[in-house]
Amino acid sequence: MRRDVFQAIADPTRREIINLIAFNPLNLNAIADNFEVSRPAISQHIKILMECGLINIKKQGRERYCEASLQQLNEVSIWIEKYRLLWAEKFDRLDNLLDKMKNDPPL
Repeated sequence: MRRDVFQAIADPTRREIINLIAFNPLNLNAIADNFEVSRPAISQHIKILMECGLINIKKQGRERYCEASLQQLNEVSIWIEKYRLLWAEKFDRLDNLLDKMKNDPPL
């Protein structure tokens, strides 16, 4: 199955893993210690994040460190931007209508 970045961020646990390693790579055990689910479950989440290109695994000695590779999130940002512009336009029209209603005398 081909996975994409939208599937990766759909799960709150995966979003939290991304938050944990966004600025500081962590080893697999340090990541798992932040969750109340099993280590195999965390490993599966990390595997999905790797398949989507959001995490890279680097070996340092016997440890495996996860580091964020967040360029793929640009795809999400581009997709969201279309809707942000749409809603900004709707709110601008609402503001104009409310201003007009405030300035027009009641009938």
